[in-house]
Amino acid sequence: MTSFKRTFLKNTLALTAVTLSSVLGMGVASAQSALDDVMKAKEIKIGIPTDFPPYGFVGTDLKPQGLDIDMGLYIGQKLGVKVELVPVSSANRIAYLQTKKADLVISTLGKNPERERVIDFTAAYSPFFQAVFAAKSLSIKSFADLAGKSVGVTRGAIEDQELTKLAPGSADVKRYEDNNATVSSFVAGQVQAIATGASVAGNMMAKNPQLATEYKLLLKDSPNFIGVGKGEDKLRLKVNEIIAEAKKSGDLDKMANKWLGRPAGDLPQ
Repeated sequence: MTSFKRTFLKNTLALTAVTLSSVLGMGVASAQSALDDVMKAKEIKIGIPTDFPPYGFVGTDLKPQGLDIDMGLYIGQKLGVKVELVPVSSANRIAYLQTKKADLVISTLGKNPERERVIDFTAAYSPFFQAVFAAKSLSIKSFADLAGKSVGVTRGAIEDQELTKLAPGSADVKRYEDNNATVSSFVAGQVQAIATGASVAGNMMAKNPQLATEYKLLLKDSPNFIGVGKGEDKLRLKVNEIIAEAKKSGDLDKMANKWLGRPAGDLPQ
């Protein structure tokens, strides 16, 4: 190999190394840019649901409302920035994080290994649960109080499995083939109580305020987490600080009581 070729090859390799190092450096910087970008723009984009009461839905004033919306606005207030609410669906909410259409997603997001491979999660901020609901006028303070009472539930659902474990044998459990039939039976007065998920109950209560339905007994808890872009540790840790402070101050319990009729309780970090 000639001296010229050796020098050319050496310089090319050096340039390639510098370029690669720069690209990798840019990647790390980019992965940690979300919080800095938010604070610089003084605005945070938060993906929220608009068809999933009581967590997120459109009110009579055509504005989004619900627990997830309140949580998003709370985070914006604590950061001292404006909040842009971005409607998302179950199908696109993770893609919105990946494409930076949203800085955070607060949309009844459960944490599982498949999702953890593509996005990161903060600490839990609210419960998502299955429970027994009934009219405020009906006294139900323990599962023993279901004795002799009729309870509607969707056959084979998680709430059916849990109710079977916890209800006394004298409870009149009526099983229906789908959520619509279960809700219809309760609304029509065919059963005194209903065992269902918080979102189904929230939608039912929003559409039928005359029933004066309220949360009675917890069947099972499945907490919600806030989604963050993969590698955005600065933003994730900052939101975790806000959640921890909200938990300590009782603000998380206030939000849960407002929308779910129960405190947030002991949530995982």
